[in-house]
Amino acid sequence: MTLLPPPAGRGGARLRAARLHPADVVRLGSTGLRTRPLRVFLSALGIAIGVAAMIAVVGISGSGQAEVDRRLDALGTNLLRVTPGSRLGSGTTRLPQEATAMMGRIPPVQSVAATGSTDAHVYRNERIAVGRTGSLTVLAAGRELLPVVGGRLGRGRWLDATTEQYPAVVLGATAAQRLDVHTPGTRVWLGGHWFSLVGVLDPVPLAPELDGAALVGWPAARTYLRFDGHPSTVYVRAEERQVAAVRSVLAATANPAASGEVQVSRPSDALAAREATESALTGLLLGLGGVALLVGGVGVGNTMVISVLERRPEIGLRRALGATKGQIRIQFVTESLLLSLLGGLGGTVLGTLITAAYALSRGWPTVVPVWATGTGVAATLVIGMIAGLYPAVRASRLAPTEALSGS
Repeated sequence: MTLLPPPAGRGGARLRAARLHPADVVRLGSTGLRTRPLRVFLSALGIAIGVAAMIAVVGISGSGQAEVDRRLDALGTNLLRVTPGSRLGSGTTRLPQEATAMMGRIPPVQSVAATGSTDAHVYRNERIAVGRTGSLTVLAAGRELLPVVGGRLGRGRWLDATTEQYPAVVLGATAAQRLDVHTPGTRVWLGGHWFSLVGVLDPVPLAPELDGAALVGWPAARTYLRFDGHPSTVYVRAEERQVAAVRSVLAATANPAASGEVQVSRPSDALAAREATESALTGLLLGLGGVALLVGGVGVGNTMVISVLERRPEIGLRRALGATKGQIRIQFVTESLLLSLLGGLGGTVLGTLITAAYALSRGWPTVVPVWATGTGVAATLVIGMIAGLYPAVRASRLAPTEALSGS
């Protein structure tokens, strides 16, 4: 502690304590940490465990939620299906030809694709008796269909700008099995014409009706199968948080003149399951994270109280040399903050490693939110300041004679 010379005038002998610069404050606060490395390590370890617990809870919950989201995505939580309804006394209605394009203009809609029913049938060759269709259907399909329904090719390729114009066909998994046709390039008898097989689909869980279908390009269906161009099923992918809102306007958008004649599937139950899971995991991580940080704060407070009791002679000496009560408070609060910062940084690293190890062992994606790491360090600093405030105030109230006497 440096002392200033006595003030000029009147021969005053009262000494005035010098101001501490921020660098001096940090250096002074770290003195207590450097002189007691073992205690500092154990105290910082306690804080680090609390922070690591919070980050691990957040990270593991986030990783688990990412895995749940991945699995629920496979269930098509944001996939809606639009089909023609029925008109009283006149059977099944039809969707307008422009229905697909109109639904694609809804802002929250991410993608849209359609299939159209035809009167054609598919056979392995032209010698198969008419009527032995094996319950297989022939559908006109747009190029966008496969990604919208989450389908995958088992063999060959999907319809493209070239093949959709010509007699080319893609078979669903069940259709290929019943026709016993699996090799691209093989010909099948479809609608009175020879069609060349270009691909075979794997089973499509989100659209099982495609498994037993032969899919031909939309233009080719018009040319060779007398397809009228009216979609029979429209698949719509919407933003997950807007699924309900999109569903409420799909019928009117698909057929403005007769919205009551349009059927729209309701959102998947898996979407509600996802929302419930997110809510439960969020409450869990907030509760456990708060408890972990509270435990770390108690550790900091306990360490600082003991430090004040052990360092009474040091406090008395500094007070006798002219240190003010405010400087004593700043010293111990800074020491508490540095101790909390060490524990917070160590806990952040430890919690991230725990999360990564657990997620990898379960085959989950590793997710450690940035806000969790930032909040962990910030929370430890706030808790460290609160925990160190009482010991700092207690230390500043010690009179020099009382502190030096050790009573």
